[in-house]
Amino acid sequence: MSAATGSLVTSSTYYSTSAPKAELLNKMKDMQEDELEELEQDSEDELDIDLASKKQELIDSLSKKLQVLREARGSLQEDVHDNNSLGDEVEAMVQRVCKPNELDKFRMFVGDLDKVVSLLLSLSGRLARVENALNSLEEDTTPEEKRTLSEKRKLLIRQHEDAKELKENLDRRERLVYSIMAAHLSHESLADYQHFVKMKSALIIEQRKLDDKIKLGEEQLKCLLDSLLLEQRLLF
Repeated sequence: MSAATGSLVTSSTYYSTSAPKAELLNKMKDMQEDELEELEQDSEDELDIDLASKKQELIDSLSKKLQVLREARGSLQEDVHDNNSLGDEVEAMVQRVCKPNELDKFRMFVGDLDKVVSLLLSLSGRLARVENALNSLEEDTTPEEKRTLSEKRKLLIRQHEDAKELKENLDRRERLVYSIMAAHLSHESLADYQHFVKMKSALIIEQRKLDDKIKLGEEQLKCLLDSLLLEQRLLF
């Protein structure tokens, strides 16, 4: 009996059985197929539920990380405010003890420090994204798309080199302004100036890193939420 049921599709077995027995075997075969279909459907349902559960876990985890990053950004903004206040105090001191042209050099350097560091960071990020896109091209990417990305990469490399030259020029001006400050400020005020300049660059860099992480996290969260919402609509 077990041999027969184990090879229902074998013609020799089927034709060697009696008609009632053959009918029984056919019914058993149909029942097994129905059971297999039910099992497959159950497996698919369980897989869908498991995937949805995993996505929800990722959504919860990503939401918590984003909350931490946003809190860090809020704390960083307080640091930026405090450092700017220190910069205002240093500028007031420079205005009291330095010549007008020396004050202008200080103000221009501080203003350009913000602009040049931000520009360099922006170009570095854009160049990295374009190079990543070039390295991740699909086989069906058209020559025109490849050429467009390559031209964009070349342009960004030139702009990045120009920005690096601006930064080198800024570093030279920083040494000049420092020598002016050292000649007029007290040891304590000079230390405040150095701390202000050092922290200004560091805070700009840290702020950009946090903004990029938050932006990426928000994009990932949106994709997960959209995907989960679509699956829920399809289920119902």
